[in-house]
Amino acid sequence: MPAVARAPLPVEMMIPQLPRPPLVMQLSEHHRWDKLIASFDEVCQEQTIAFAHSRWPGVVLEPQLFRRGGEIVGGALVMIQPLPLRLGAIAVVKWGPMRAATLERDAYGEMLDHLMAEYAEKRDMMLSVLPHSGLAAGDNADAWLLSERGFRKGAALLYPDRYIVNLRLSDVEIRASFEQKWRYHLGKSEKAGLMFEHAEASEMPRFDTLYHAMLDRKRFPDHSAFGTLDKLMAMEDPRLRPELFFVTREGETVGGAVIFKSGKRAVYLYGATNDTALSLRAGYFMHWHIIRWLRDHTEAAWYDLGGTDGFTGLHQFKKGMVGSAGLVVPVPPVMNYAARPIARLVGEAAFVAREWKNTLNRLVERLRPDRAKPDQERPGQAEARS
Repeated sequence: MPAVARAPLPVEMMIPQLPRPPLVMQLSEHHRWDKLIASFDEVCQEQTIAFAHSRWPGVVLEPQLFRRGGEIVGGALVMIQPLPLRLGAIAVVKWGPMRAATLERDAYGEMLDHLMAEYAEKRDMMLSVLPHSGLAAGDNADAWLLSERGFRKGAALLYPDRYIVNLRLSDVEIRASFEQKWRYHLGKSEKAGLMFEHAEASEMPRFDTLYHAMLDRKRFPDHSAFGTLDKLMAMEDPRLRPELFFVTREGETVGGAVIFKSGKRAVYLYGATNDTALSLRAGYFMHWHIIRWLRDHTEAAWYDLGGTDGFTGLHQFKKGMVGSAGLVVPVPPVMNYAARPIARLVGEAAFVAREWKNTLNRLVERLRPDRAKPDQERPGQAEARS
């Protein structure tokens, strides 16, 4: 029988595969951190020194960088929150750890292992991690990795859903993905004589005026980090500096928005409109043009609109914009890990006390007649009634 010809093996199969270098964690200098993470796929404002120092001035910031073979593969800004009476401390990582490249899937678990070893085992703290929502239906891989390592579920957001728009589509595809009513209102707005404007950071006072006037008019309680914006808009690295947009009509500013545009997930930080914006449907016009600007001028694949704070009107508006091509996904709960029982007991007690305080503050807000009341159904309420 003649010999059967065999195809040559691929070159990569002929070369012995060397084991990957181990991941190494290294504390970074504060003044270098923001520039180092600016190019990360998973960078977010909460992981920048500029934001965290302004938002949480009482915590100690430890920026931990992760390298493999000298190459940066990720990072985590760890916030050390001391507890009263010197009972200990909690190490908090919000929206992290971050991967430099989302394709480096294994890096997340390896970074967790280093953080657990440093903060929970070596320094006897409770490690508290708030993972991002996934970017696919049912994708909570990061939360699963946390659970697999012994992290326990902590506090969850009252309204956990995030509304995320797919940016990597053509104009025709994006418009077709909007819900019909959203598309109808967008069409109306395009006949209202509105103009879209991309503004410089020096125009922030114009947005401040619009924002505070809107809060007074709509009676929304403001628990946001709006006070950090001056620091963010003054950042030297343009990759991390938020973008400012306005909508005008006949020279009058009727709407504005501030957008974090770095990484693969752009984020809607703040928006504001005036009295005439509703009848002009300015919000539809503004977001349509922001979506197109982000697609054409950034590397972002997704536009995260944030949550609703319990307001049905915001839910309907954002859900219509997300449409058939985007995602509505819940943010996982905070995940907590402690290597020793006393660290867990003290850490969880601190979180329970904070939740009591937050609940009391919400009750006070509900009793105030000058405040808008959340009217959106919370997850699980319908099942509880049936």
